Amino acid sequence: MYTSKWQLSILILLMGIGVLLIYSCQSSDIGDTTDMMKENARSLAAPVAIKKDTVLEAHGDKRVDPYFWMRLTDDQKTAETPDAQTSQVVDYLNKENEYTGQVLTHTKKVQEELYEEIVGRIKQNDESVPYFKNGYWYYTKYEEGNEYPIHCRKKGSLDQAEEVILNVNDLAKGHEYYSASGLTMSPDNKILAYSEDTVSRRVYTIRFKNLETGELYEDKLENAQPGGAWANDNSTFFYTTKNKVSLLSEKIVRHHLGESTAQDQVVYHEKDPSFYIGVYKSKSDDYIIIYNSSTLVSDYQVLKADEPDGTFQQFTPRTDKHEYSIEHYRDKWYIVTNWDALNFRLMETSVAKTQIDNWTEVLPNRADVLLEGIDVFDNYLVVSERSNALTHLRIKDQTTGTEHYLDFGEPAYVAFTSTNPEFSTQSLRFVYSSLTTPRSTIDYDMVTKQKEVKKQQEVVGGHDPEAYVTERIFATARDGVKIPMSIVYKKGTKKSANTPLLQYAYGSYGSSTDPWFSSVRLSLLDRGFIYAIAHIRGGQEMGRQWYEDGKMFKKINTFNDFIDCSKHLIAESYTSEDHLYAMGGSAGGLLMGAIINMNPELYNGVIAAVPFVDVISTMMDETIPLTTNEFDEWGNPKNKDSYDYMLSYSPYDQVKEQYYPNLLITTGYFDSQVQYWEPAKWLARLREKKTDDNILIMHTNMEAGHGGASGRFKRYKETAREYAFFLDLEGQVLVD
Repeated sequence: MYTSKWQLSILILLMGIGVLLIYSCQSSDIGDTTDMMKENARSLAAPVAIKKDTVLEAHGDKRVDPYFWMRLTDDQKTAETPDAQTSQVVDYLNKENEYTGQVLTHTKKVQEELYEEIVGRIKQNDESVPYFKNGYWYYTKYEEGNEYPIHCRKKGSLDQAEEVILNVNDLAKGHEYYSASGLTMSPDNKILAYSEDTVSRRVYTIRFKNLETGELYEDKLENAQPGGAWANDNSTFFYTTKNKVSLLSEKIVRHHLGESTAQDQVVYHEKDPSFYIGVYKSKSDDYIIIYNSSTLVSDYQVLKADEPDGTFQQFTPRTDKHEYSIEHYRDKWYIVTNWDALNFRLMETSVAKTQIDNWTEVLPNRADVLLEGIDVFDNYLVVSERSNALTHLRIKDQTTGTEHYLDFGEPAYVAFTSTNPEFSTQSLRFVYSSLTTPRSTIDYDMVTKQKEVKKQQEVVGGHDPEAYVTERIFATARDGVKIPMSIVYKKGTKKSANTPLLQYAYGSYGSSTDPWFSSVRLSLLDRGFIYAIAHIRGGQEMGRQWYEDGKMFKKINTFNDFIDCSKHLIAESYTSEDHLYAMGGSAGGLLMGAIINMNPELYNGVIAAVPFVDVISTMMDETIPLTTNEFDEWGNPKNKDSYDYMLSYSPYDQVKEQYYPNLLITTGYFDSQVQYWEPAKWLARLREKKTDDNILIMHTNMEAGHGGASGRFKRYKETAREYAFFLDLEGQVLVD
């Protein structure tokens, strides 16, 4: 339920004299600017949530939750006429939004300027690098003044006329929120399937567009997951439907274009609620593949794409704790598997004998290298690996057996394969970025070993990578483990007790936080901030064991690692407690909640975005979307050992009477991953318990879900608000 990754950005624009003064972030002489928000808060009456005690009992333990009443059902939230409870909840959330606006009122103009600065660095008229698939070049473009992409193609050659296959700006008209995704082309290139969400609950309707006439088919596949797979007959489409209560992907359905959905056939029903499922087509276009995955188990069903009315066959029997992925190539399958291989190994088997007993090893498991995936070509095999908190691309010539690695030449970077839909090519497309290098799309000739930069992200106004410094350092955790950190700052920024530093981490689901470039972050770096990514346990930066050591009954390592990284940064004089800031979102918001319960004195300010903070109540309720999929990540609190352990760190349950740093919380009313009531309840309990006069505010986007506002630029309104909060705390904003 908490899988979204958050990119950090902190922004500001110099304003005129008499409106805003900007002080050096290095200076300790910041006057009374840090009290501005507190003065606003003191003059206002913060909203007080009504308390209605609900007793929650499990394993003989009783928890009294005075804010349990804040939870609404989907039907309540979307009802045309709100009931009394809905009105009470919405009224409370709106009051918190008003209070946040009032506390930040002196930054309003700054926020406007911040927004202009952010979007000012983004190229208005932009276009992706075209890729070739089945006779067409496909690309996406943005036009000045529009929020949404325009999907296009050209037949055969880039010199041919442009064909607009989907203009999302037209579709989004009249909607406060709109998302179009899962674009899937029929094999004959004549019909486009796409998925749309107008609520931000991640429940989609699949539509079909005739690209020859421009007309939409009447077919509407509702309650769906985005995407799907076309059979080779150009009329059979396989898609995924969701459980209407839990929103879990549950059934794979076969639809014949032009027929009523009442005639659709369920070809697979996953009855274990701990699994996610979906359907896609192999790169070879020969197979329709159903995937099933839980935290620890993978399972696949395959069907020849030329036989759409056939029966799916299980690839190999489902077993406990076996994760793998498959790729079809000619007369065999490649399998990336952790079968007897902690960091995964590469196997292969014939298409006629796919069961595990027939698999043979191609690349062995290695103790210090995580095998993340493969890209298959006629003559080459590209292996994506991860070690020492860095990504690596390994090129293997399948005809000669020789191999080599790509060299990137920076201490902290990320590189990964991009869109490579064709087998018959010696060109590999990959993406490269670092904390100082903008995202670059590169074509690499696997024969000549030459790289061609097809496009580098343009920073409007210019960007000089040489003006910034990156570092890779290691902090020693309390159990002796070395925790890598990626750091960036502008040349000339001094490391000192007065230097502001923003520390970010995620640390869950084996999701690695890579050192990306952010044009938005330049505003932070240019004003003397240091930015640090802590590659804490719970991710997979250092291999699979890194993840295993940060989940379930070892989750405390995630929190300890972040805190110990903070202490290391302070001890090494990168910053001090008065100038150290932290941010995390979703499961990273859980991290924020835990660290401010454990060591609140280390941080001057914290942003917790869509935070998963009510761990026990959420994981006890299997009707909440995605809960059952997460038992192998957090534990099942219906088991007493898991209950006790989760309770020991659950941010909501561990709020106590103590000092807390300045805190801004964000959430979305329609969030289906971390329901809005978790942060809302957490805010209310913090306000009730905390003993300081530090800022405590929350903003709820009443029109969006987990990912915030839709649109290319609209979301930066929220970003401007969040980072004005940080910069004001640092004393860089002084109203005349």
